[in-house]
Amino acid sequence: MFTTQEVASYYNTTQAHYEKWWRLKNSLSLHYGIWDETVNSFSESLVNTNRVMSDLIGISSEDKVLDAGCGVGGAAIYLATTKNTEVVGITLSEKQLTLAKSNAIDKGLTDKVTFQMMDYTQTPFEAESFDVVWACESVSSAIDKTQFIKEAFRVLKKGGKLILSDFFVRKDNQIDKNDWLRKWGETWGISQFVSSESFINNLTSQGFNNIKDHNYTDKIEKSAKRMYHAALLGALPSELYNLFHPNVSNFAKTHYKCGYYQYKALKAGLWDYKIITAFK
Repeated sequence: MFTTQEVASYYNTTQAHYEKWWRLKNSLSLHYGIWDETVNSFSESLVNTNRVMSDLIGISSEDKVLDAGCGVGGAAIYLATTKNTEVVGITLSEKQLTLAKSNAIDKGLTDKVTFQMMDYTQTPFEAESFDVVWACESVSSAIDKTQFIKEAFRVLKKGGKLILSDFFVRKDNQIDKNDWLRKWGETWGISQFVSSESFINNLTSQGFNNIKDHNYTDKIEKSAKRMYHAALLGALPSELYNLFHPNVSNFAKTHYKCGYYQYKALKAGLWDYKIITAFK
């Protein structure tokens, strides 16, 4: 099991990798891109993930949003720009926080978006402070997903909305003969993947209602394949770097392998990409 400190270390350590392979400083995104008939490029698919999520939950200028696991601020900036929404983004990563704040300044959005370093399972916000809790591929990193759900419920106003996109195994305790999921998780600082069924049951038990499960697995396959190709291309230079820099962290040594493992697990039918919406 990874600690929150180790999860933060993963993002601090690997940010340079995302800057190269995900063109992070332009895309402001560390997530999968959703491909549909409106998308013609990878960069457009990354923006489209934000559009799909905001449309599914119906975010408006009247909402105050908590971006739980905000990365470098891409979703917050998207919502502020397209919906005129007030957003508070929180992250465990000091490097992400620094870049998110810089991005907000560059975009002239410091009056609409703010960023803080914080654990989304225990925040100092008052109860019923937000209209929406948004989590794009961040809840999978939670060591205790129940604690995230409880905290999201606490900070949401009555009638408030939760939306999250993430990776869910098709079945809990399913057979994974090649151990793809464990290997993938170890390269991404993820302690445990859960099924959408068990996660939705958890949402229900904590008081959420009107829960919907949207499957976008086929829409992210191009993004998954891009990661796979990046892993293959990066294998030799990464191993050479590791050879001459033996003291780099384990995440730095193995991160390139994540693209290989996630794609192998996807093609083996072990996981789905879901967007889940729920109301308080």
